[in-house]
Amino acid sequence: MDLGIAGRKAIVCASSAGLGRACALELARAGVDVVVNGRDAAKLSETAAAIRAETGVTVTEVVGDLSTEEGRAALLAACPDPDILVNNNGGPPLKPYTELEADGIRAGVEANFVTPALLIQAVLPGMVARGFGRVVNITSGSVKMPLPGLDLSSGARAGLTGFVAGIARQVAGSNVTINGLLPGSFDTARIASMTQAAAAKNGTTPAEEKAKRAESIPAKRIGDPAEFGATCAFLCSDKAGFITGQSLLIDGGAFPGIM
Repeated sequence: MDLGIAGRKAIVCASSAGLGRACALELARAGVDVVVNGRDAAKLSETAAAIRAETGVTVTEVVGDLSTEEGRAALLAACPDPDILVNNNGGPPLKPYTELEADGIRAGVEANFVTPALLIQAVLPGMVARGFGRVVNITSGSVKMPLPGLDLSSGARAGLTGFVAGIARQVAGSNVTINGLLPGSFDTARIASMTQAAAAKNGTTPAEEKAKRAESIPAKRIGDPAEFGATCAFLCSDKAGFITGQSLLIDGGAFPGIM
């Protein structure tokens, strides 16, 4: 499918690896020039080179932590008028709520609510003026199905979901959409760290824990980041202009509800 966004510009946050990288790659395959971001310069450079080699689009690298004012400023300086913004950031570490401390709570809210909210605020006026804009917030399936140990992640990301719900309706008339993608278990470093932690706790191996996780999913497998990236690219396309203010679960049927 021609997504109709060739030649447009996208900022993809936290895109040196995992789901962010998958989104950047799929947008680039659709002909979008992408700004990629990460804190590890070497990993980011490798990602940018791979995307350039496969797609031929312009790929701009911005090294920095988006949870800081300096990191956000550098990203917006590299692409002050993006057509597409994919918000993404690392989640807080897996930790029982009883062990959360004030500074950790603030850091989690800063990374997973404040940072994406400020980036949205910065880019929306230009999108509205140009009559096209796509914002996709990568949050988590735990927004709909909270998981023990991910309480801070669930809370911060749910707050962002509520924050953008009303904003999405205010800008929809200008062909600007805001949606959330809620991943379940995907084959990324995040899942690897969680299975390692579970293995240490249960006296098993990470492979056994990963197999148990896959078995618990109705699809009987862990998700492929490529299919997540393809969904993101579609939501960013000109074919998806009538989809806004939605939270789309991509979890292989793990959430046991109907909405």
